[in-house]
Amino acid sequence: MNLLLIFANTGIKDPSIWYPTILGVLVVVSAFGLFIGGTYLLVATNTGARLAFLIVGAALSGMLMLLSTLWWTTASPLNTLKGRIPGYSANESIAGDDFARSKIQAIQKIDPNKKLDLAETTNVKASIDSLVVIPKGVGGVPAELPNEFQTFESSTDYLVAAAYTTGGEAWLDKTSPYFHLGDIKVSTDASFPWVHVTAHVPSYAVAVLCPIDLEAQQVPFGDPIPAPTCDPDKQVTTIVLEKDLGSLRFPPFMVMVSSGIMFALFLLGLHWRERDLQELAEQEAADKSPTPAGV
Repeated sequence: MNLLLIFANTGIKDPSIWYPTILGVLVVVSAFGLFIGGTYLLVATNTGARLAFLIVGAALSGMLMLLSTLWWTTASPLNTLKGRIPGYSANESIAGDDFARSKIQAIQKIDPNKKLDLAETTNVKASIDSLVVIPKGVGGVPAELPNEFQTFESSTDYLVAAAYTTGGEAWLDKTSPYFHLGDIKVSTDASFPWVHVTAHVPSYAVAVLCPIDLEAQQVPFGDPIPAPTCDPDKQVTTIVLEKDLGSLRFPPFMVMVSSGIMFALFLLGLHWRERDLQELAEQEAADKSPTPAGV
């Protein structure tokens, strides 16, 4: 172990390859060998290697099936296997606030008079900050080249003048969250009504962004700073966000399915072995039975 530590500190160009990469692999392998291997050796000393493999495999796969079922059905599987959490992703940027210029038909049908209230608009603002603000690295330098949506230096440089939502009225969006595995998008062809009923209709959020009037914020020292307002001389921008329902429960669901299959196979192997032993015992009993006289 000391040699590995010396090699990690001197011989590896990237020290982080030792922690957590190599150390994490060693911990997993050691834990598997200690707990699973130790249990297998203990059972094998009493039942034999082949039967111990079936017993330990059935116990391990059954335990994983129960655990993954709990992971899948918990209200918030944060400390377990999990996929993407739900959130918004930028889909389209429109100069101005004319929804008819959007390429998405659902956005074109939005009624400009049906705005979200202040609380819902604030939630949209919180979701959009990471999408339209240029990410900063060390020393304020941009961490990466900004994309077409990242046009503001800070989240305080703009306001959400209006926000709207549309879509997401599908049956799957109204079911229990425990049975939602991910963002399912399938064809809604009218020839397949059952697919049309269960298909996920994309949910969109539209935010009209306006730059803040910086001159109105400049007040004499000691005067109260007024509330931020939009700059009337600068053009507003409309950002179309598409909701990603994520795949938070998909990994534990797949673990449950795969471990359930393995559990069934191990139980089937134990059943076949028991049947073979029964047939062998019956055959031995038939061979030892006395032959009737005169036969």
